[in-house]
Amino acid sequence: MFSAAALCCAQWAGAKLHLNPLVGDNMVVQQQAKARLWGTTDGKTVTVRPSWGEAVTAKADKDGRWMAEVSTPAATFEAQTIEFADDKGDKSTVQNVLVGEVWLASGQSNMQMPLKGFPGCCVEDGLDEAINASGVKGVRMFNVPLEQSYTEKEECDGRWMTTDNYQDAMEFSATAWFFAKSLSRALNVPVGIVNCAYGGAKVESWTPRDMLEGYEDVSLDPKDMEEMVHYLRPMLMYNAMFVPVQRYTYKGILWYQGCSNVGMHETYAERLAAMVERWRKEIGLGEIPFYYVEIAPYDYESDGTAGARLREAQFKAQELIPNSGMVCTNDLAEPYELHNIHPRRKAPVGQRLSYLALHRTYGHDNVCDSGPLYAGWERKGNEAWVKFDNLQMGICRNYMIEGFEIAGADKVFHPAKAWLHWQTNEVVLTADGVDEPVAVRYGFGDFKPGTLIGGNEQPAVPFRTDNW
Repeated sequence: MFSAAALCCAQWAGAKLHLNPLVGDNMVVQQQAKARLWGTTDGKTVTVRPSWGEAVTAKADKDGRWMAEVSTPAATFEAQTIEFADDKGDKSTVQNVLVGEVWLASGQSNMQMPLKGFPGCCVEDGLDEAINASGVKGVRMFNVPLEQSYTEKEECDGRWMTTDNYQDAMEFSATAWFFAKSLSRALNVPVGIVNCAYGGAKVESWTPRDMLEGYEDVSLDPKDMEEMVHYLRPMLMYNAMFVPVQRYTYKGILWYQGCSNVGMHETYAERLAAMVERWRKEIGLGEIPFYYVEIAPYDYESDGTAGARLREAQFKAQELIPNSGMVCTNDLAEPYELHNIHPRRKAPVGQRLSYLALHRTYGHDNVCDSGPLYAGWERKGNEAWVKFDNLQMGICRNYMIEGFEIAGADKVFHPAKAWLHWQTNEVVLTADGVDEPVAVRYGFGDFKPGTLIGGNEQPAVPFRTDNW
């Protein structure tokens, strides 16, 4: 890690005009914004001349670092160029630039997972998606290499990939690809993704040192960290992967993470919120959207509810994180994926993230942004009548509703028979052995997929009414 950082500094010391790898051919810059472009030079100034507008000049600091903010036009699929020149006469030109929407995607393996899949874990129709990706010209992706560092890095290797070569497209994050594809087609604009995800990473892995020093259960002693499984180490992904890309100009952040924090539900929501607050501060664009994915059903071989409690913390995190939203994945795991932490159905995940963005960020009110949300219940004899909010299109399943449980005073939950009272959009529950229900659960377990759906086939979010 340290030798790589030293090599990077040595390269800069002998470099003339140097552009950060994010500022390269095929890049996508955020439309109608001040797009930040940066690098190093041995001169005093760098002039940046985009093909669409006026040139700007940036001053280099004593170490040769410079950053320019370039005003961008409305989105266009027409390829642009950006010319760079310093006062020493060194020049560089970035080709095939698109102007559109740019999102940062991060988290752990389910965000990292490419269209080609992982060994033993496939992405549904992943190869065909990559082969046919050339028909989606506006989507491009920059994969941040998987790295760790005890000190903050200034840049990372990588390049912007297009859909022209299907073998490049196979390396696209599947979740981010389906988000970008859906968003690009809905808005008719290019979409760029900076994919910054590390399989197995904890939320603490993406958190800086000064914050982690306040967490009593986290050790930053290198001796302790080296003994950990690599993907569980705190801070190191933040230093090596997030810091190098934090200055790029984004519309919002996508996040798929949580599995490695199962068992830590009591601190997860607060720590995620704190991380997001710091990321937004360092990105420097205000409270940009933060849309994230609920962890999918999986058997954590615990008491049966450890995963459910982490999902509950994820849902509650929306109250702590301004301008945020969560998509539910309770319906997306197949029975045979009981012990597969990487469910194959990534298309609905990415699409549901795009629905959140379309509805909340881009103002498309006709797009349902999530499924039914628990709103309350009451007992009527031996029946539990459950109410829901967020029913733009009502509840779209009348029968064969699975995933509900009810319990009596003995606190023993039984699978419930469920049907829709369509006049009021309430779900009515009964269960053998429960004469007087006192609590209701839906999908509340490590692996308890449910079948209740609302508009756009969005699933009901798991919940419980007890605190047992």
